[in-house]
Amino acid sequence: MTSTLDALLWGVLPYVTIAAFVIGLFWRYRYDKFGWTTRSSQLYENRLLRWGSPMFHFGLILVILGHLVGLLIPKSWTEAVGIPEAAYHFVATWMGSFGALLVVAGLIILIVRRRTTGPVFSATTRMDKTMYVFLAASILIGSWATVETQILAGDHGYDYRETISPWFRSIFVLQPEPALMAGVPLAFKLHIIAAELLFILWPFTRLVHAFSAPVPYVFRPYVVYRSRDAAVQSRESRPGWDPSGRPKN
Repeated sequence: MTSTLDALLWGVLPYVTIAAFVIGLFWRYRYDKFGWTTRSSQLYENRLLRWGSPMFHFGLILVILGHLVGLLIPKSWTEAVGIPEAAYHFVATWMGSFGALLVVAGLIILIVRRRTTGPVFSATTRMDKTMYVFLAASILIGSWATVETQILAGDHGYDYRETISPWFRSIFVLQPEPALMAGVPLAFKLHIIAAELLFILWPFTRLVHAFSAPVPYVFRPYVVYRSRDAAVQSRESRPGWDPSGRPKN
């Protein structure tokens, strides 16, 4: 029998998260379209950013792909195409660990940069700091869960594809099964809760830039910096560039 707490955490909170995420993104795009940006601080400091940003983003791509495969593809499918559990566990664990290592290292560099570089720290808002707390919590708890239940556990480790994966898919077919989460290790539960809180917060932070590519960046107007001489160029060759206040011929 599912307890009230389990029903709330694994049957209600996921839908609250999805609703807050979708509605929040719509609100942010509708009323703060010009704030839909990373607020890049590259001009303030470039050396640490050059290392931290690629490590974080490339590692995150590996982690996201691993989560998508592990959560969305049923175990029966991989077995049907001849992928044994041992092979799946090896690839998922060690590729995921490599991606997590890159993410953690990159995140540490980015946080150190933001804290130790004066102009970058001055440009950091309270919401940025809150976002970093939840982002770091989700990443670090997820890494701890992998190490504890997959690497240190030996053999095949904890088989999350028997519990967490079908629970995750049940949410999206509108038939939640919170009972599947009853025996899940605490580390995984905390990781999921931290991730849900992060997604609730997501639309109100700089993380919205993840949805900026490719469409908005391709079609939005770009900023052009011109010299004073450019203002006197032929208006016929560059229509629409007439200086304001000057009548057209």
